[in-house]
Amino acid sequence: MDVKTKSMGIISVDEDHVITLPDGLFGFEDFKKYALVDSQYEPLLLMQSLDEQGLCFFLIDPFLICNDYEVDADDKILEKIDLKEPSDVCVMAIVTVPAHGSHVTANLQGPLIINRKNRKGMQIVLPNDKYTTKYDILKALKSGGKAQC
Repeated sequence: MDVKTKSMGIISVDEDHVITLPDGLFGFEDFKKYALVDSQYEPLLLMQSLDEQGLCFFLIDPFLICNDYEVDADDKILEKIDLKEPSDVCVMAIVTVPAHGSHVTANLQGPLIINRKNRKGMQIVLPNDKYTTKYDILKALKSGGKAQC
C-alpha cells in the first residue's frame, strides 16, 4: 500500500508493517492505524499514522538502550491485544527529537506493546517510577547500550 508522509513523500508499505492501536496513543487517541517504516536514523523506526499524514513518531527498541529494562504488564492489558505468548510481544519506546536536536529522549515509562501475530498494540504506563519519560538515548547509545536505567 502507498502511504503519504510529511517527511518522506509517498512510500510503499507492506500490510505486514501496519499496526492497529485500538485506544490510540496517549494524547492521540483518535489515531488508530500506523505503519512501521525503517528510518534513515538507525536504530530508530518511524511509526507513521495512516489516519493523519502529518503525524509520525520515532520508535526505538528500549532493550538496545537500557540493559536492565523490564516491562511487567498486567494480564488484563495483554488480553486487550490478545497477547498470549511472551514470544509474540514487541516492545518499543517513543522517541522525542527536539527541534534543536539535542537531548533526544525515549519514553521508557510509557512503552508501546505490540502483538506480533495480530499487529494490535497499545501504549501502557509502567506501574513503578524506575523509568523516566525523558531517557537520554544518545548517551545510552554512546555507551553501547550498557547503561543502567
